Parts: sequence; C-alpha cells; structure tokens
Amino acid sequence: MMLPTRRAVASGLAAAFPTLAMAASAPRIVSLNPCLDAILVRVADRPQIAALSHYSRDPRQSSIAVQARGFPITYETAEEVVALRPDVVLTAFHSSPATRAALERLNVRTERFKVPNSWAESRAQIRKIAAVAGHSARGEALVSEVEAALVRAAPPPGARPVTAVVFQPNGFAAGHGTLVDEMMTRAGFVNVAERYGLRKWGNIGLEQLVADPPEMLLAGQAEPGAKSWAERILTHPALAGVGDRMKRAVFPERLLYCGGPVLIDTLATLSRARRQALEGRA
Repeated sequence: MMLPTRRAVASGLAAAFPTLAMAASAPRIVSLNPCLDAILVRVADRPQIAALSHYSRDPRQSSIAVQARGFPITYETAEEVVALRPDVVLTAFHSSPATRAALERLNVRTERFKVPNSWAESRAQIRKIAAVAGHSARGEALVSEVEAALVRAAPPPGARPVTAVVFQPNGFAAGHGTLVDEMMTRAGFVNVAERYGLRKWGNIGLEQLVADPPEMLLAGQAEPGAKSWAERILTHPALAGVGDRMKRAVFPERLLYCGGPVLIDTLATLSRARRQALEGRA
C-alpha cells in the first residue's frame, strides 16, 4: 500500500480544516512603532501580533493604550525581536539603526515606513500593512472609515476657512506639506504657519503671534489638566490683549502624532474646534 506524501497530507488537512490552514499560513508580526501599532491591531488577527512597541501602552503617545495592554511589547532591541521569531517586523525609518542592522544580518524580513505627510501616504501605509498581514479587505475597510471621517469633517460648501496654527509638543508648529496641515485644510482651516516664516516644521515666536495672531491656536495637551505649550504662551502678559482675537482649542497630543485610524479622532476634534471658532466670532 502506498503511503500518502507529506504534501497530500497537508492538502487533506487544509481541505478538512480551512481555518487551521489559514492560521498556519498567516505571518507573525512585530511592530516597533506606535503609529504602525495602531494600524496593525485593526487589520491583523490577534494571534498574528507577536508584539507591539512599548510606546503603544503610553496614553500620552498612543491611541490604543488600553487595547495594547493585552499584547506583548518590546523595547526595540534585536534580542527581544529575534526571540519572538516573527515572520515580519514593521519599523519606521527613524527606528533604532542598530536593531534594523541586526535584523538584516539575521535575514529577518522588515518593512520600513516613513512618517506620512499626506492622507494619500497614510492610506498607502494602511493598505501595505493589511497586505503584509494577509487581510487586504480589512485595510480597505479602515481606509473607508477614514474617508468617511474626512467627509464628516468637511465644512459646508462656500464656508470661509478659519485661520489657525497647530502647536506640537515643545512648541513646534506644523507648516505646509505635513499631514496635520492637510487635516486642517480638510476640516476648514487655513494653516497660516507660513506667514510666520515656517516651512515644514519650526517654532513661532511670541512676538510674531502678538503682531499677527490667527483666529485659532490649536494646542496639543499631554494629559488632562497638564499645561500645554499654548497655555504657557496664552497666559504670557504680552498676549493679554490678544485673547479676543485668538481663540484656543486644546486636545490630546497623541492626535498629532500619527496617520491611520487616529485621523478619525483628529478630524472630529478639528471639526469641533472650527465650530468653536465660528461661535466665538459670532
């Protein structure tokens, strides 16, 4: 009697247990970046995620801090990653060069991602991570969610945009050509950072704001109750007479860090801030 080959046995198991076969073929993935973490948990199966970055558990930096407690984490060392035996590692271009080099020497597949400067770039990242995980349809579903949020945040046709500046942590302002800039535009703001001499990123001086304040100062806040950079600026005596001309909206800093699913909350927050600015002007 001829014994079945290993391939025949495998084919038979796949036919009898398609779910098991799918699970066996799904890649195990480690993510080393909190922005990539947030996308990965939306498009991959739970058993596929070998670990997230340790930043994912920090509520000041991560939009999935509560959810991330249920996943292993790493501190981005090659030893930790290799011990998890992943099939793929998701990493940013600014991740640890030593870790990336070690993974390359050990022939561990890595997929590198840059900081997205537009929704088009963020959308491409969602699709790529979903494809790596083997769940392209989930990536398309997430893309549709963000695009629906873009529609909801858009101002009525013909509405006049509100001038504004977004302040990142440590006083950094976002200029043109950034993802934050595009989200502002989509939500009905005009980012006027350029008129203070900014290009992509930089600092805006207090004197510049006093001389020519925008209608709205959008400020990130590390955690509820913590003083934001904008609060320190707006309480400065030099700005005592500017308060009536420049409103302030404060929101979690984590909404300024990433693309992907966090954009849904970012857009909703910007839309509320725009309505606040219009109400104040009225």
